[in-house]
Amino acid sequence: MTIQTSSHHASLSRDSADLIGGEWTPHASRTLCSRNPARPDETVWSGSSRIDHVAQAIDAARRALPAWAATPMEKRIAVLRRFQANCKSRLSAITTLIRDETGKVQWDAAAEASLLGAKVDITLDDSPTGAMRRVTAFDVPVSATRTGRAWFKPHGVMAVVGPYNFPMHLPNGHIVPALAMGNTIVFKPSDKTPACGQLLAELFDDALRAENAPPGVLNLVQGAADVASSLVSHPGIDGILFTGSWPVGRRIMEANLDRPSRLVALEMGGNNAAVVMDDCDLRQGVVECVRCAFITTGQRCTCTRRVIVHEAIAPRFIAALCKAASNLIVGDPGASHPVFMGPIISEQARAAVLEFQASLARAGGEVLVPSTPIETPTRGWYLSPGVVRVDCFTPTEQAAHDAGCDIEVFGPLVRIAVVKSLDEAIEQANATRYGLAAAIFTKNQDAAQRFLHECRAGCINVNTGTAGASSKLPFGGLGLSGNHRPAGAFSLDYCAYPVAAMTETGPDAPLPTGMMLDDAWLAAR
Repeated sequence: MTIQTSSHHASLSRDSADLIGGEWTPHASRTLCSRNPARPDETVWSGSSRIDHVAQAIDAARRALPAWAATPMEKRIAVLRRFQANCKSRLSAITTLIRDETGKVQWDAAAEASLLGAKVDITLDDSPTGAMRRVTAFDVPVSATRTGRAWFKPHGVMAVVGPYNFPMHLPNGHIVPALAMGNTIVFKPSDKTPACGQLLAELFDDALRAENAPPGVLNLVQGAADVASSLVSHPGIDGILFTGSWPVGRRIMEANLDRPSRLVALEMGGNNAAVVMDDCDLRQGVVECVRCAFITTGQRCTCTRRVIVHEAIAPRFIAALCKAASNLIVGDPGASHPVFMGPIISEQARAAVLEFQASLARAGGEVLVPSTPIETPTRGWYLSPGVVRVDCFTPTEQAAHDAGCDIEVFGPLVRIAVVKSLDEAIEQANATRYGLAAAIFTKNQDAAQRFLHECRAGCINVNTGTAGASSKLPFGGLGLSGNHRPAGAFSLDYCAYPVAAMTETGPDAPLPTGMMLDDAWLAAR
């Protein structure tokens, strides 16, 4: 594979730059860079960040807002369809860049790339269950002469702050519906995946230019935490669409305590549980728990972090799960042979997984399959899947001394606890302040229904794992996982606000009780 030595990946159309008001502003220095996790000596993107670009980008988005919000829906749809065509024509380049910057294996990167254009169809779906139906204006009769109408307005300038694990799909999931509803955008990608962020901005910029949209509808600013902080606290934005961790989401909420009117949609992490009952299809349970614990090297917010297994099948299930985990193929993301798992995003992320494993062991956990660094000639940030058995899951403020119920560690490490009943399993599944995803494996429909009703999570599955959401459904969680503004098919809902109006067509306004009006008072003087 060719080693990248320039300031940008071959999948990009230009050198590193910010996009402000329709103009690409090249980066003058190379203080910010991303590296290929499989080949850390390979620079994927290098550039810089400028705090002053935040205000400039917001001003540009503000100037573009009136014209873009007034643009007819069919013209905004034309932009999104053009973007969809761009994604299709550059699918291979998108896949390659995602693979090289995140370390995702080829099939996983291709799956993310395919979601970009598909988001347009999901957003514009006006079928009876489609997203567009919920933000379509409607009229209702109020009286014989009065009509009520509800319609939807864009919030205004939206800040989109993206993550590194799905660096194109997840911000795209905010941007497409936000643009559809007439908002303008300032997009700040993760500083771990700036190239993916730039490519996404290029795809939108090309579509906007082709359809003669006003400059500044979508703006891009690169940078780390300082840039993100400046963006989400700036008085010039009307909404924040964030995907990332709870600690960062908490800081965003703190920065906006005095702005109750600002829309803040937080899509955060999880500490997701899979319950495996004694009557389940054992093979199905093992396959799904292993897949969901270790897919994308454990770097999905929906990854299974905790497995809760019934004691009647625990010996067989745990043995099979450990064997399957130990035999996962870990290797180069671009390998021609089948590979399930590539490297983790960074050396620091790998160290965090190993330290969490050690802390579990110090707290009494039994390391059944150790997660260990894998040395390769390219010195990539590889590590093997890990499995740790713990006594139980009990949330506590002293997280270092328990099973980490309120700690989300982004990596290939899963914990297992054994229970005696469904009651105990549900209690264990709910033993966390997170509430994103959960699953149960059982053939008992009553048990499945009870789990669906009593489990505290926004995404709950039966006989399929926690990782792998449908774009046709809402996506979001409770507690530390989100603030009740689900994304997925419901992302349109937070990209506009409803306005109510009543129009009176009758000539006479009725006098309320206690009010008098003599028509003589209306005579001209």
